[in-house]
Amino acid sequence: MMPKFSRMSGLKLAFITAIISGFAVFINKFGVVLWANSSAYTTAKNVVAAIFLTALILFFKKQAELRRLSKKQWFKLLLIGFIGGSVPFLLFFKSLTMVSAAEAAFIHKTLFIWVAILAVPFLKEKLKPMQFIALGILLIGVYLFGAPAQWSFGAGSAMVLGATLFWAAESIIAKKILAEVSASTVAWARMFFGSLFLISWLVFSGQISTIIPSSLSQGIWALVVGLVLFGYVTSWYSALQKAPATEVSSVLVLAAPITAILDGIIAKHAFPMQIIIPFLVMLLGALLITKQFAYLYSRLVKKTNHLPV
Repeated sequence: MMPKFSRMSGLKLAFITAIISGFAVFINKFGVVLWANSSAYTTAKNVVAAIFLTALILFFKKQAELRRLSKKQWFKLLLIGFIGGSVPFLLFFKSLTMVSAAEAAFIHKTLFIWVAILAVPFLKEKLKPMQFIALGILLIGVYLFGAPAQWSFGAGSAMVLGATLFWAAESIIAKKILAEVSASTVAWARMFFGSLFLISWLVFSGQISTIIPSSLSQGIWALVVGLVLFGYVTSWYSALQKAPATEVSSVLVLAAPITAILDGIIAKHAFPMQIIIPFLVMLLGALLITKQFAYLYSRLVKKTNHLPV
C-alpha cells in the first residue's frame, strides 16, 4: 500500500507533468520545422535534456548513489534508456512521415490503456470497478478529441503503436526501479543512455553531421525544447515514484487539450470551443481513476462536520 500523502503528491506532480507535456508538444511544432532531419532534432533536444540532468545529478551529489548501484540496476537503467529514450522516438518521428498527425496522436494517446494492461500483472496494481469505468471514459474522451476521420492501419500506424508500447513498457520497468533508485537518477539514465543510443544511430546511418545546428534559431529551439524535456522527465519520474503507474499515465491524457488550447489561443488567436466536451470527458475520467472525487468529498465532509451548529 502506497502512503496516502506520497500518492497525493505524486498525482499533483502528474498534473504538472501533463501541463509541461502539453506545452512541450506545442513548442515542438515550431522546433521540428527548423530541422531538415527529425532524428537529428530529436537527438539534439534529448542531448540538451541529458546535459541538464547530468548537471542536476552533480548539483545534488548523486555520484555516491551511482557508485552503489548493482549490475542488475545498471542494466535496468540502460534498458530504460533504450526502450524509453531512443527507439520509440525514432519510431514515432519516422511514422509522422507515413501517417497523418491526427492518426499518430490518437494512437499515442492510448498509452494509458497499455500501461494499465501491463501494470496489473507486472506491478500488481489493483483496479476497482469504478477505475475500469474511468479508463473507458478516458478512451471515449480521447476518441471525441481526435479520432482520425479516415483510418488505414499500415506500417506507419504500426510504428506509432510500437513506440507507444515501448513507452508503456518503460513506465513499468521505471516504476520497479524507482523503488530502489531516486527519480532524478532514473531520469538522468533515461536521457543519458537514450542520447547515446540516438547518437549511435545517427553515426550508423551516416547522419551524425546533421545533429550540429546550421543556424542560431535551430540551436535556440533545441535548447528551449531540451530544457522543457528536462522538466517533463524530472516531474514524470517523480510522479511515477509516488503514485500508481495506471493513475499517473491516465492523468497525462490531459496534455492533449492543453496543447490544443495553446495552439488555438497563441497560433490561431481563437479559443478552440470544439475541445470543451472532450476535455470535460477526459477530466472526468482522470478524476475518477485517481479517486479525486472521493478525496474531495471526504474533505468536504470533514469541513462540514467542523462547522459550528
